[in-house]
Amino acid sequence: MDNISRTIQFILGDKVHTVTNISPYMTVLEYLRNYLKYCGTKEGCGSGDCGACTVVTGELVHEKLYYKSVNACITFLATLHGKQLITIENLTENNQLHPVQQAMIDFNASQCGFCTPGIVMTLYALTKNYSVPTKKQIFAALAGNLCRCTGYRAIVDAAANIGKPMRYEINAEYELYVINKLKEIDTNALLHLTNGTNHYFAPKTIEQLTKLLTQYPDAYLLAGGTDLALQVKQNHMFLKTVIYIGNVNALKFIKKHDNILSIRAAVTYQECLPLLKKQSPELAQLLERFGSQQIRNQGTIVGNIANASPVGDMLPALMVLDAQLTLCQACSSRQIPVADFFLNYKVTDLQSGEFIQSVEIPDVKPGYQLKVYKISKRIDDDISTVLAALYLKIENKFIKDIYIAFGGMAAIPKRAHCCENALCNKVWSEETLVVAAEQLACDYAPLTDVRASASYRMLVAKNLLWKCFFEINNPASFSRVTDYA
Repeated sequence: MDNISRTIQFILGDKVHTVTNISPYMTVLEYLRNYLKYCGTKEGCGSGDCGACTVVTGELVHEKLYYKSVNACITFLATLHGKQLITIENLTENNQLHPVQQAMIDFNASQCGFCTPGIVMTLYALTKNYSVPTKKQIFAALAGNLCRCTGYRAIVDAAANIGKPMRYEINAEYELYVINKLKEIDTNALLHLTNGTNHYFAPKTIEQLTKLLTQYPDAYLLAGGTDLALQVKQNHMFLKTVIYIGNVNALKFIKKHDNILSIRAAVTYQECLPLLKKQSPELAQLLERFGSQQIRNQGTIVGNIANASPVGDMLPALMVLDAQLTLCQACSSRQIPVADFFLNYKVTDLQSGEFIQSVEIPDVKPGYQLKVYKISKRIDDDISTVLAALYLKIENKFIKDIYIAFGGMAAIPKRAHCCENALCNKVWSEETLVVAAEQLACDYAPLTDVRASASYRMLVAKNLLWKCFFEINNPASFSRVTDYA
């Protein structure tokens, strides 16, 4: 391939920073602490859970800067090419604290101080996106930052008072400077980093992507990397070849057509949220509990599907809605239901040299109801123990149609066909539910692991059927934990 670059360039603070001869799988956290000696970015959990390593990235989108908080511990340095990186060291200007830092001081929001730099960077990203954030926006932003000293009240107070009495405002002149600096970086070339053993590619077009997959059919595809980077850093997984799809513009858009929402492979959870809110409140509520905002800023729905985790939160909902996947190779494409994609634990129907181009999610049909329930040990930033999705149509207390799927109950996310058969064309009644709940034992044989026992999972699954029954029969009730949290 022509026009290949082997150099990473990004803006660090406000200067173009060049990196050569670096490992393809060096994380941003490793680079900051070990190479630049920027030790303000802390290493906590090392898995994207605690937020101590939070940094902010800026990206040029349609001639405007888009800022987001990310976890440096699970972000590969190479993915910063053509972007801006902002760390805690970059905030002070002319020996003056940034308004976020000043607010943290004014409201006594730092205790032991270990988590404070990450919290400051999270709130910095918040100020970039909302001049006057609401309480809900503050809570959503901070959900990915663990304060072990339980100082959240002071932190929330600081967040609500950043820049007061004079409201903090974006410096338009500075942002224009950053935009011009970003335009100086050559992002047209295909990025190829290698140490002789490992290879990292960042194609710009689908044509380049398919050529690479033809040459390296066993390559791992990287979108947000919220799981893949974790496998590399914590499980020491050996990745001979990785292809990053985040620079392929044809995979970075969402389109609504004929009551179907088409989401391309490189679209993040956070980018999907506004359209999913319009399409279905249930899907939006589920998406708001995907990891943390740092995770949602990088992770993708298509990546969640490709990962094929039995506790992938989006998967049961996609299955009951009969969402479709468009799978592509160099010379062909095909479409299959999401429900048919999962074959066994971490085994999918993806063929050699094939990739998921998009997922097509239908609207909820008139007369149908979608119910999605996530059970986890905490509300935010946690893995599901059990996730249930129910999609049904009831007319005159009669179940005309029903689809049920669970995550966390088997080696793969799976439809509950026996339970569905016990409900379909039956009266919507307690007697029917009693029989149907027992059929779940025919559909699933859950395992015991560190999150829950098999018996607990089965009991929860049965109870979620009853929860759906209660909610549909009492539409004015408030039965979700998020209604009271």
